[in-house]
Amino acid sequence: MALVRLDKFLSNAGIGSRSQVRDYIKFRRVWVDGVPCIKADTKIDKEKNVVTFDKRVVSYDEFVYIILNKPKGVISATEDEKEKTVIDLLDEKYKKMKLFPVGRLDKDTVGLLILSNDGRFAHNTLSPKKHIEKSYYAHINGKITEEHIKEFEKGVVISGGYKCLPAKLSIEYSAENFSKVNITIKEGKYHQIKRMFEAFGRKVVYLKRTSFDDIILDETLEEGEYRLANEEEMKVIKKFIEN
Repeated sequence: MALVRLDKFLSNAGIGSRSQVRDYIKFRRVWVDGVPCIKADTKIDKEKNVVTFDKRVVSYDEFVYIILNKPKGVISATEDEKEKTVIDLLDEKYKKMKLFPVGRLDKDTVGLLILSNDGRFAHNTLSPKKHIEKSYYAHINGKITEEHIKEFEKGVVISGGYKCLPAKLSIEYSAENFSKVNITIKEGKYHQIKRMFEAFGRKVVYLKRTSFDDIILDETLEEGEYRLANEEEMKVIKKFIEN
């Protein structure tokens, strides 16, 4: 197990910035294995040494994976001068961990979004070669028919002349002026689903991502709520890390 500097360990655990934790160490607020430690460059083994801050045990994983139910009106970015970002939804502990959205959802799209600080996971999942399935539930302002399902299977040509990869479309409800549908795509072009329906003169009025590969949106999470990935979700995530 590689050793890590004490100040880096505390900073990565969300205790504070590197300069802040150095002050905590200086004033003997940090103990290692029951003994005050006043050297920021002390090397520790996070699996063997017990680190406490103000008598509370500190632990952290190098990489964090958060399952977020993204709300409407929030952008998939780490920072923005005008708009609220998905990082703004997090507790201070996680804001200090340099997390970022793995992929993106449009500002008015809700649903499943994974946040992490693992660049390898992000690279492996966002590569166009992977063709990872992502599923969505949508409301459409018009009638959707079996003919649309066939067109999605063939690959819809969207604005700009790009032909999308074959996609799955299923209908939950369809009337003359309103439909509820489910869509599964294997790519992520800009506003892709909206543009796919626009190709047929339809407009998406509500869009929610319901799955990313085998990770399913946790419906117990209210919009804006999040949690760490559970054991089953980590199995999916590790599949991308190890490949």
